[in-house]
Parts: sequence; structure tokens; C-alpha cells
Amino acid sequence: MLEYAFLTFGSLFAIVDPFAAIPTFLAMTSNDPPGARRRMARTACITTAGVLAAFALLGPSIFHLFGITLSAFQIAGGLVLLLSALDMLRAQKSPLKETPEEVAEGMSKEDIAITPLAVPLLAGPGAITTSIVLAGRATTLAHKAVFFALIALVALASYWTLTLAAESAKKLSPIFLNIVTRLMGLLLAAIGVQFILSALKIG
Repeated sequence: MLEYAFLTFGSLFAIVDPFAAIPTFLAMTSNDPPGARRRMARTACITTAGVLAAFALLGPSIFHLFGITLSAFQIAGGLVLLLSALDMLRAQKSPLKETPEEVAEGMSKEDIAITPLAVPLLAGPGAITTSIVLAGRATTLAHKAVFFALIALVALASYWTLTLAAESAKKLSPIFLNIVTRLMGLLLAAIGVQFILSALKIG
């Protein structure tokens, strides 16, 4: 149970990666007061938790509908995580999370909480894939309860990260953010490889 909890939290937090969202979040809300920034961060993180939980619940139905096995999805998810991890290791913005068009649209919106902050910046394809794979590993009610509790914890940690960044925007060093992003990328790469190896053993 403890191993599953650490894997779930580490995987979800690394792929959601609120640290990578900080520069875009601050740029898109540069003209908003602190209260509005906190409100948007809260709405975005609640939405992120809801999206991840919904896809985790719908995962088995999606597998059944398309005739996909969990092993095949784990390998696909591992590859997605590796692609995202490579961008993070190079401290680059991943196209899996945001495109230039989505950033430009966000800059012109008054409220960016739902899109593009929650989806796809926080709850992007990689995070959705990871939540489905990890939900598939939750075979008991206790594991499932832990899984959904950890989704809420990841959302809460993301909210704290974004609000703290908004309150101390001038003190944040781009070098610090790049270091954290690279460390997250390294962790994510290892998790992606582990997903693939576990799927091959099952298969």
C-alpha cells in the first residue's frame, strides 16, 4: 500500500508538474490582482482533480470499448511519459501540455482557470494517461480510496505551488524553476520506463 501511494503521488505530481505551469500562469494573469490569481488557481486545481478522477473511473469502459488491454495502455502511457520527461529534462515546454496557440488564446482571456490552465496545462494527455494506468493498478477498495485521495492531494499541492508563486513572483528564479523541472523530468523518465517494464512482465 505504501509503495503504491508513493508511486501514485510521485507519478501524478511529476506529470501534472505545477512548477512548469508557473511561468505561463504568471504571464497570463499579469494584470490580475492576487485575489483573482488565487481564485483561478483554486478553480484550475479543482478542475484538474475532477478531470483526472473522471478519466480514471472511465478507464475500464474505454478499454472495453476499444478492446485495449491494460498492458498495452501502460506501454503507451510509458512512452508518453518519456516524451514529456525529455522536454522537462531540457527545461523546454512540452507540446503535450501546451501549444503556442493555446498560450496566445490564454493571454487574451479574462479567466484562464478552466482552459488553458487546468486543461491541458495541468491535466494534459500525460496526466490523464497516468491516472488511468494507476487506477488500473488499484485492485482493492483500499487502493482505490488511496488513489482518489492522492489525486486530491496532488491538486492541493498544485494549488499551494501556484498561489505561492503568485505571491512571490518577483523572487522566483528561472534557474530554480529549471532545476526543479529537470528533477521532475528525471523522476518522470524513470516512472515511464517502470510502466513499460511492468507491462512487459504482465504481457
